Amino acid sequence: MQIMPVSELRNHYSAVEEAVSTGGPVFLTKNGYGSMVVMSMEQYENLTGNVEAMLDAADRQASSTTLRYSHDDVFGALRGELDRGEAI
Repeated sequence: MQIMPVSELRNHYSAVEEAVSTGGPVFLTKNGYGSMVVMSMEQYENLTGNVEAMLDAADRQASSTTLRYSHDDVFGALRGELDRGEAI
């Protein structure tokens, strides 16, 4: 994990860019506290993956059925799987 003061972004942009391209996200601080995270476009796309496509698929499925799950149904099942050590 790389942590840098936010002033590095202003004063040494190329160093931050190099750190991001070779080592993953860079956490920037302001007055000693976390301010933001800088990452490459590739890292961002890997992080978000196909979220938009999955949301579109969920919308299509929701429009094709009246079946709905409550918050307790969904998260209760997930908690149960996590408690049993099952893959989600």
